[in-house]
Amino acid sequence: MAAFDEAEIQRYVHTPHSAHRLIIASQRAIALSLQEPSIPPVIAAPVRRNVHDLDDEDEDPEYQEQLRRALAESQAASQRTPAAAAQSDRSSAPVQSTSQKPPSAFLSTRAELERERLARQKRQHDDIDLDTENARETKRQRVSSSVTSIRTNASSSSSANTRIQPTIASHNDIDKFFYDGELRQTANRYVDPAKDTRPVFRLSEILAPRDDIRFAILSSYAINFTWLYTFFEPKTPVIVVTQDAHGEETIKEVLPEWIKTTPFLRGGFGCMHMKARMIFYKTGRLRVVVSTANLIEYDWRDIENSVWVQDIPARVNALAHDPKADDFAATMTRVLRNVNTAPALITLMRNGHDLPIRRLEELREKWDFSRVKVKLVPSLAGKHEGWDSVIRNGHTALMKAIIDLKTRAPPGKELVLECLGSSIGSYTTQWTNEFYTAAQGETVGKWLAKTRAQRSKLAYPPIKILFPTSRTVRDSVLGESGGGTMFCRRNQWEAAKFPRELFHDSKSKRGRVLMHSKMIIGTFRSSTLANAVSRSKPKITKVEDDDDIIEVAPPSADCVGWAYVGSHNFTPSAWGTLSGSDFTPILNVTNFELGIVFPLRDEPHLANVACWERPPRKYEVGKDEPWVCSIINVIHQGWAYNFFL
Repeated sequence: MAAFDEAEIQRYVHTPHSAHRLIIASQRAIALSLQEPSIPPVIAAPVRRNVHDLDDEDEDPEYQEQLRRALAESQAASQRTPAAAAQSDRSSAPVQSTSQKPPSAFLSTRAELERERLARQKRQHDDIDLDTENARETKRQRVSSSVTSIRTNASSSSSANTRIQPTIASHNDIDKFFYDGELRQTANRYVDPAKDTRPVFRLSEILAPRDDIRFAILSSYAINFTWLYTFFEPKTPVIVVTQDAHGEETIKEVLPEWIKTTPFLRGGFGCMHMKARMIFYKTGRLRVVVSTANLIEYDWRDIENSVWVQDIPARVNALAHDPKADDFAATMTRVLRNVNTAPALITLMRNGHDLPIRRLEELREKWDFSRVKVKLVPSLAGKHEGWDSVIRNGHTALMKAIIDLKTRAPPGKELVLECLGSSIGSYTTQWTNEFYTAAQGETVGKWLAKTRAQRSKLAYPPIKILFPTSRTVRDSVLGESGGGTMFCRRNQWEAAKFPRELFHDSKSKRGRVLMHSKMIIGTFRSSTLANAVSRSKPKITKVEDDDDIIEVAPPSADCVGWAYVGSHNFTPSAWGTLSGSDFTPILNVTNFELGIVFPLRDEPHLANVACWERPPRKYEVGKDEPWVCSIINVIHQGWAYNFFL
């Protein structure tokens, strides 16, 4: 598919009779229909509002008429709930028609086809082609070192302190607990069976057993509510955190027992990009999920993503509230509060639900997170001033996590970063060195002490940016149509000072599938400069953050590096930009993001964690270009996904 530059996009989408305007109208109609609590929505695909969006699209009278008609048909089609659709369609299959539909009927026709398809698959949760996967699973055994198999028929004889033992991972992980945490890639129907040799996660296994789920909090940038609704019992209360099309803070009842909440975004810019899930079970167990996958079928079936899961037992005795705590549970509590979850809790309780958590602070008080060894790294959209706030967000939170984990480069070594993502940012020597300083576990106060002129003269640090080339996308199983979630703009790549020399091709270890995973691998290599610096005796540095002093101790020799996995792309919007001074630092963050950081124990551990072919191949000058997709419409399973940059 041909790429468009920004001027071409503007002309194309403003063409009065363009099919793209009808799709945009349909998408806007969906968003507007979600404003009616009594009408169950079909799908919510948040619109990322930024400088490239079309701010004047509402001024065209013809467009307004198209939007009005699309909205009317969307609301008419939405009168049937998913449950009603399933009841009426159990005994009948959809009838295909070759007759032409008027453009305004696009949304209602697609919505009806999707409901009929989902009704037939309701009991199967078809994340992937299960027949193919079942055949594949019988040919191999997969070992998971941190999984405890708990059979339901043995629950009466099981001890509460069951010892974790390595077990053979079966195709169905519904009856598995992950009390030590587990990182896996998602199941994918297009991977090479010969290369797909490790355990994987399916959403139907993570959100299971569904009749044991008491309550859930889910966050995602893009959500297909109709599809997601089938993973839960109709009476299970659910809070869904996503974003409003205009960045407004909202609370809405979108489905029976379901509350959609959205956080505030300054000026409507940025996005709520977190992809975390918290599943509360009737037994008292809590399952925490941090992933790179949205809550849409495509992310769990056609493209590769990464998922971290850990089960958390309930405490025997409640822990006293500690307002100064900054551990995993306290950080998650702060994140949930900032994405407007507390009002949604209150709404559900007012609706008569007996929730396992009535205050966000109870998350830390009632569940035992002592076995969680990873560090949680959030980015909360907004302006953060002072060390107390700055060090808890974005790349400075990554800095603190690396210090706490003691994963700084040892003497005589320097840090090398491999950054995998699905979206490319605007890179400068200033920002890449700013991020690199934080990723080293070095105090960013030293960075702020440099003048702007000094920063601008720095060379790019040892960072490898992993992004698929055009050839890699074309040669993938889905071809160009599968590149709709990979974003790099032509004007970015061709900018005079853009660091094209940092780019490396991203290829999955599992075959010709594209990766939506966001991951950073930090490893250590010998360096002349690092050796010179290391001749001096290691010192303990202190960083003040209003209330506490962070001691930056010498690094540990027990690891070969560290890894980050989560929603952050390698962009300033995700990780933030520093300004101000060493005394009064300021961190501006555009997006809401969430991920985890953990040490890499040894080379085998590193090889298992990295989901791409290593070492990544560097782009060849004059031969390789990144996949450029300024605008693409992917019609998948009857739905139109529109991506704008």
